Amino acid sequence: MRGWWRDLTDLVLPTDCAGCGAPRTTLCARCRTALAGSAPRRVRPQPEPPGLPAVYASAAYAEAVRALLLAHKERGALTLTGALGAALARAVRAGLDAAAGAGTSGTVVLVPVPSARWAVRARGHDPVRRMALAAAGELRRTGTPARVAAVLRQRRPVADQAGLDARRRLANLAGALEVAAGGDRLLAGGRVVLVDDLVTTGASLAEAARALRIGERRVVYENATREVREERSTGGPQKAKRENGKWVHGAAKKTPVNALDPPLRAAVIAAPVDSFEINRN
Repeated sequence: MRGWWRDLTDLVLPTDCAGCGAPRTTLCARCRTALAGSAPRRVRPQPEPPGLPAVYASAAYAEAVRALLLAHKERGALTLTGALGAALARAVRAGLDAAAGAGTSGTVVLVPVPSARWAVRARGHDPVRRMALAAAGELRRTGTPARVAAVLRQRRPVADQAGLDARRRLANLAGALEVAAGGDRLLAGGRVVLVDDLVTTGASLAEAARALRIGERRVVYENATREVREERSTGGPQKAKRENGKWVHGAAKKTPVNALDPPLRAAVIAAPVDSFEINRN
């Protein structure tokens, strides 16, 4: 873990901009503009992996933004957490605004994509979870109820994604994540948004979305089964019906079996320039 003296050093000693090296500032005005100067937009990796939710990004992953993310993730530049969290909050809000009318009420629940355990140990912190907490704070500060639910965990080891192409990344992550026991209930009634620092191929977000959808279907099945048992024990009306091998109670009021309701969304701080829809021919 990072020692407290390193955190204190970051705060009180002069340093250089993590984005460009400008002296005596952790984040200069030019690099701050690169991070937060443009409106967040929808991004789509090419090829787009199956199951990828709509993803919004605040900035292009290039030059200063790339340097800032790497400094925070790999070198423990924790003084950048606030600015990065604010950029993530802007992407979250853009995705919610774009989906206005589709489940727009309720607390925003940010679900960070989990880092590999070995990576967290090596870095001394979990950068995505840290930025998600900062983003939730920024959303609350600006009037949007929000909280973080770190409900995803790795169910098996995965290889380092660096250097893998899109196909190999999908294979590396296939079935790697799951919702921790009881975690699915922490998402109930919220507007769930997957969050990560960066999207490239979309493999991590697609796998995280798959795990959340499976968790949601499990809750639907368990609730329906419990209601059927209760009706049978009390002799009440049998209103459940069987769909795709699962009992779903109350056809007119049932929770969707194959998708989160409201629809799952995703937000990241940065994405490659060519994945922004505005840059497509």
